[in-house]
Amino acid sequence: MSRGRASSVRVRSVGVKRLVAVVSALAVVAAGCGSPGAPVDPAPVGSVEQPKPANAGPAQVDVEGAAAEDCNATASLPPQGGIPSGSTMDEIRERGYLVAGVDQNTFLFGFRNPTTGTLEGFDIDMAKAVAKAIFGDPGKIRFRAVTSAQRIPALTAGDVDIVVRTMTINCERLKEINFSSVYYVAGQRILVDENSDVRTLADLEGQKVCASKGSTSLKNIAKAERKPIPIQVDDWSDCLVMMQQGQVEAISTDDTILAGMAQQDPTTKIVGERFTEEPYGIGIPKEDKDMVRFVNAVLEDVRGGEWQKSYDRWLAGPLGSAQPPAAKYK
Repeated sequence: MSRGRASSVRVRSVGVKRLVAVVSALAVVAAGCGSPGAPVDPAPVGSVEQPKPANAGPAQVDVEGAAAEDCNATASLPPQGGIPSGSTMDEIRERGYLVAGVDQNTFLFGFRNPTTGTLEGFDIDMAKAVAKAIFGDPGKIRFRAVTSAQRIPALTAGDVDIVVRTMTINCERLKEINFSSVYYVAGQRILVDENSDVRTLADLEGQKVCASKGSTSLKNIAKAERKPIPIQVDDWSDCLVMMQQGQVEAISTDDTILAGMAQQDPTTKIVGERFTEEPYGIGIPKEDKDMVRFVNAVLEDVRGGEWQKSYDRWLAGPLGSAQPPAAKYK
């Protein structure tokens, strides 16, 4: 056999072997894909509970501690403008900015604009008015987001200079902090699904009703005669999520807060009349009485025009016309 012919034979032989190997491999793959057998269920699952917001659950409320007191709570210290040397306001001015505890989850009062990322709302306008009075510039302010339950601890720890966060003035809270004069009066009502027949708390006997931890609303739910089940959350937006998921039957808090929720979710409605009166004040540390007088002077100016502008921008649409509440002083 010639050298050329021998080489040709060896090449054909190698080619045949490679073809056989490929065909064998394909046969193995085909055999593996032919019959997958019965599927295996490694972890049978029954019913699955929907996830809840962090820290959401049944509320433990001290109803006895919520008893009404008569301390003339809404009467604040008389206003006094100016910034004397060594005053609380002077120290804030030296620092270069005001620190305000606010909400960032309550639409219309304190919320983060999804387009600009800035905090906006009626309470934000009130806080900026204080900064403007100290610095001549409403932008010299740093906001610190606090939950309802964090409002008083933030003030007593000195983490913030003021708290402007839909905060009801009452005798119990006045034992720990000071308040400005009243800058808004709200009232507690109920938010439910648009198809609900609920009209009052009495209609919610034995059913779950959501409110924010540390709020007066939660205590009012717990005190209700027909015993709804109070469910507490960190932020009001968590209540709306839980109601949308069917984890609570209703939300009950100030009509101001509910109005924002109803605008965010048109499939809900506010029902019933106000069954409480909630006078809002700016929270201030107990020892800073000069700051209380200064903030009251700011609010006197705000009532002269800026209050109405802010109200008309944020609240007149869902809540109707209103005027600033008259101040009461000791």
